[in-house]
Amino acid sequence: MASLKEIKDRLSSVRGTKKITSAMKMIASSKLHKAQNAITNFLPYQEKLDTILTNLLSADTSYESPFIQKRETKRIAIVAFASNSSLCGAYNANVIKEFVHTYNKYEDLGKENILVYPVGKKIFDAAKKMNLKAEGDYREMADKPSYQAIQDLAKELIAKYISKEIDEVVLIYHHFVSTGTQVLKNVPFLPFDLEQKKEDSDEDNLVDYIFEPSKEEILTELIPTVLYSRLYAALLDSNASEHAARTVAMQIATDNADELAQELTIQYNKSRQQAVTNQLLDIIGGASALQG
Repeated sequence: MASLKEIKDRLSSVRGTKKITSAMKMIASSKLHKAQNAITNFLPYQEKLDTILTNLLSADTSYESPFIQKRETKRIAIVAFASNSSLCGAYNANVIKEFVHTYNKYEDLGKENILVYPVGKKIFDAAKKMNLKAEGDYREMADKPSYQAIQDLAKELIAKYISKEIDEVVLIYHHFVSTGTQVLKNVPFLPFDLEQKKEDSDEDNLVDYIFEPSKEEILTELIPTVLYSRLYAALLDSNASEHAARTVAMQIATDNADELAQELTIQYNKSRQQAVTNQLLDIIGGASALQG
């Protein structure tokens, strides 16, 4: 049985850990509130842009754009969103697992034909362990979502797609649903998945637009804008999901520490009572021996 000092030291350590996890939970919760507001405010704009684009493209099947033309995949880019730090449950592990699964799916193309864009230190390190070269350093973006930074990344992907340096781009990220629920997504970014967007949109609410200037000019400007917004939405989604996962993880850790502290307190009290009882028995036994 552990000594009273050992139990007391362990109890002190657990209480100290509880204070740390509780503080981290409060910090993560504060960051989550800010990130949740950002994604909540941006998503309606992004979804409306998607709807407008889908309606425009659905109204005229004669319009041809490289963004909606599927071709044989000879070279692919994978953009994976993770975090820069840990202590957020299985958040990063799930992204890494999905990234490895996606990479293995296209492994036959050859390592040189799979371009990796890791957003976040954890996925960056995972790719490095797989001996994969990252196409850039996007770790700062994971902590501080920036529309300008994500637009630069989107422009690079679009330029490579247009020049046929890559034939497909996929995104791996967590979609924020609530504090307790984040859904891992693996979705196509390029070419634009028009069929899926048609399924997601309400066909009964298709709008007959009047175009000024021409439809072609509008689509030329609108499609890249939609792609920028989709990539930025993925970044905001990922950021909110990270803070939500960390908030839950730290809450669980705090609850576990509290439960363990209660168990140690009970153990300490029992051991202390036993020690006092033993001391009383020794005193009584000694007194009895003297009387005898």
